[in-house]
Amino acid sequence: MFKKKNIRHTGEIYPDEVMLDSRNLPAFDKTQFEGEIESPIAKRVPWVLGVCCMLALLLVLGRFAQLQVVEGKTLYERSVKNTLRYVPEYAPRGTVTDRHGINLAWNEARRTYIAQAGFGHVLGYVGYPKEDEIARAAYEPKELIGIDGIEAAYNQKLQGQKGKKLVEVDAHGAVVSEAVHVQPEPGAELRLSIDSRLQHLMYESLKSVADERGFTGGAGLLMDVQTGELLTLTNYPEYESNELSPGNTDRTKLASYFSDKRQLFLNRAVDGLYTPGSVVKPILALAALAEGIISPDKEILSTGELRLKNPYNPGQDSVFKDWKAHGFTDMRRAIAVSSDVYFYEIGGGYGSQRGLGIANIEKYSRLFGLAEKTGVILTGEPTGTIPSPSWKEANFDGEPWRVGDTYHTAIGQYGYQVTPLQMLRATAAIANKGKLLVPQLVYASSSMVMVEREIPLAPEKFAVVHEGMQLAVEAGTAIALNVPYVHIAGKTGTAELGATKAYVNSWVTGFFPFAAPRYAFVVVMEKGKRANTVGASAVMRRFLDKTHEMAPEYFE
Repeated sequence: MFKKKNIRHTGEIYPDEVMLDSRNLPAFDKTQFEGEIESPIAKRVPWVLGVCCMLALLLVLGRFAQLQVVEGKTLYERSVKNTLRYVPEYAPRGTVTDRHGINLAWNEARRTYIAQAGFGHVLGYVGYPKEDEIARAAYEPKELIGIDGIEAAYNQKLQGQKGKKLVEVDAHGAVVSEAVHVQPEPGAELRLSIDSRLQHLMYESLKSVADERGFTGGAGLLMDVQTGELLTLTNYPEYESNELSPGNTDRTKLASYFSDKRQLFLNRAVDGLYTPGSVVKPILALAALAEGIISPDKEILSTGELRLKNPYNPGQDSVFKDWKAHGFTDMRRAIAVSSDVYFYEIGGGYGSQRGLGIANIEKYSRLFGLAEKTGVILTGEPTGTIPSPSWKEANFDGEPWRVGDTYHTAIGQYGYQVTPLQMLRATAAIANKGKLLVPQLVYASSSMVMVEREIPLAPEKFAVVHEGMQLAVEAGTAIALNVPYVHIAGKTGTAELGATKAYVNSWVTGFFPFAAPRYAFVVVMEKGKRANTVGASAVMRRFLDKTHEMAPEYFE
């Protein structure tokens, strides 16, 4: 019987060692791994690998369960939102036309404005909202809004109603498809009261005189005295609306707007504050008649100056100059020749002649809307100033009010400041005998007339002032407006500027036709040389002549 012999192996037998004997055994240096085909795998490795695979599978299955079961609904909704979204569809802005239907602002590839000069400040321009407007959800970043002028004042009407469209995007954000969900509603058409022909003619008249005579700028306004409609609201200099709207690439021109020292962005007609000078004298005349200060036929002597004893220096009189000696003047002639002495006396009193006093001067100035907002739709309108004792005390270190301050205020000087638009509606109230109108920039019917208040003065008192203003055109300071095709009533004013009085503002106001007033006008020319005798009256004369040539219906 054979007995099984236990053989203990000290190592493993490799496949390449099978059937080998010592005679053909290669002489490999096994310490250098010569002759080795592969290294052995430890027995624990497959188990470790299996456990890791199992854990990974469990993690994947767990995450899959979380995404599909626990968070499935939420993630589905989020994925839909990532692929489908509502985006605003902006409505085209409404067209803006003049009173005759001529386009002033409309849409093509961009918001476009009439190319003629003279419309910048009245139309304004559009742009993108500011960061604070976006932050408070007033507007969206790419939404065009009105920035100035009519575009800003009537932005909601011109803007229309935004629509919505549903847009599908792919994983890269590219639009795959889109569909309109809510149709946008285009902005409404806006028909202005402005006559584009007159607006351009007024601009050309302002520009020519300013360039020829060295004025820094000016404004020209024309109003219907029955409806309050503004037919011109013109500024020089101005900006071009097309240059300021998105899409313009002329950076040089834009830079020139901001660097121009003439303040191109100032709407002088509405926002400019000017010392009015003698154009307030018709209001002072009405105040004197209303308060019974003087009869319109009483004459006051102007020798070229008015002298007062100086209580602080008895040896030296206080002298208040007239611009020339006018002799004896009644109220009508005092308006016509613009006698300062006459208005010194009825304003502050002199000798036996009683004066209105500063309280009444302020009362009637405000009654005619001076130094008060007019209610025009455009933004940024200031109030102005009528000097008074309290105003002087606040601005001149508590100095007391003196009669000389009343004299200067009575001729529209000192700290008196008004806007051209305020002076326009005051002139219109004189023309229509007492209706203080709210200026309108939208074409209106008679049913839309807005009267702020009725000024309680008798028609015969207005008639005296009308006659004085007519005489100013026939033989007085406004004789430049004495044209053959219409009878005009007018009043000029020259307001001195600064301590040296080397520069002046030149004014002219008035209305036409004289017998049945329909239109009031105001022109102010800013900061011209004192020696210059050509100013606001020349602007108005050029405007009248061109209007008679191109739009004669205004004088019929």
